[in-house]
Amino acid sequence: MRLEPIAAPSWQRRLMPPALALLATFALAALLAQIAGGEPLSIFGLILTGAFGSKFALLETLNRATPLIFTGLAIAVAFRAKLWNIGAEAQLYAGAVITVVLGTGALNLPAPLLLPLLGAAALIAGAVLLLGPALLKTRLGVDEVVTTLLFNFIFLLLVSYLLEGPLKDPMGMGWPKSSRLSADARLPRVVDGLRLHWGFALALISAVVIWVINTRTTLGYEMRAVGQNAEAARFAGIPVTKVILKTALLSGGLAGLAGYSEVSGLKGALTLDLSPGFGYTGIVVAMLALLHPIGVVFAALFVAAIFVGADSMSRAAGVPSYLADIMLASALLLMVLAILLSKFRLRRD
Repeated sequence: MRLEPIAAPSWQRRLMPPALALLATFALAALLAQIAGGEPLSIFGLILTGAFGSKFALLETLNRATPLIFTGLAIAVAFRAKLWNIGAEAQLYAGAVITVVLGTGALNLPAPLLLPLLGAAALIAGAVLLLGPALLKTRLGVDEVVTTLLFNFIFLLLVSYLLEGPLKDPMGMGWPKSSRLSADARLPRVVDGLRLHWGFALALISAVVIWVINTRTTLGYEMRAVGQNAEAARFAGIPVTKVILKTALLSGGLAGLAGYSEVSGLKGALTLDLSPGFGYTGIVVAMLALLHPIGVVFAALFVAAIFVGADSMSRAAGVPSYLADIMLASALLLMVLAILLSKFRLRRD
């Protein structure tokens, strides 16, 4: 048996395997819910109600989706050019750190000037953090999967040091957290009294911008060409190294915006548990979206709805909320298999 590439897959061939992957994910979740003592249809109904059943639930789902859109876009941009960025978690924290450094009194500016400046600083911080592994890849051939993954642990240790030292809140009663951002450094809420902030709108704008870059610009064409075949792209005159570096800057910057959004829009201060794994979950989001920037928005909403709804479902039905983690893990594995089957067919030798 061998895998044979399909020269021009039909739209049915491209869409059917991912659709079947999602159905298989729900079937597996239903089986596990049954084993846990719940009624599958009731469990899924509780998840849906917990995610969208009220104004509060809906806004919480949108709120949870916001950083996932940023990290999903970061992963989708990088993977399209075959730059395997596994370090969105570190890049998110880089954006958060610079937001705290500049937003806790270092800059005495009004909100209309301060907020864009903080966003730009977070974007640059995330971009610079991924630029290092990209340079190691292009100059020395170092595998970026290893370097970006290790950067997650290194940078988290750095954040821990900062929160126990230079950035520690002197009024925090010993807790490892930073001082709170000034009022002008906080993103306003979309609805007063609820947690959804304008970082969600920024995430939607970012998705549209990436879609335009992918479909309407030379850089988007070059990223696709490098991702399809770097050697062929180089032979055609495309500066592969420059394209990879530009991709790294764009991908890391998007992940940095996730940190800015979480600190400025939601938390108001930096803590070690700022992200419960948004950088890693962004990989799931990007794969579910098949690396399409607009699809990332819907995939992020899907993933956020599972997490928010699973918390509510667990309280109502007594089924462990770990069901959400299993659903996402199986969705990722099955989606990878689906993408493979959409591009290759099995042949007997």
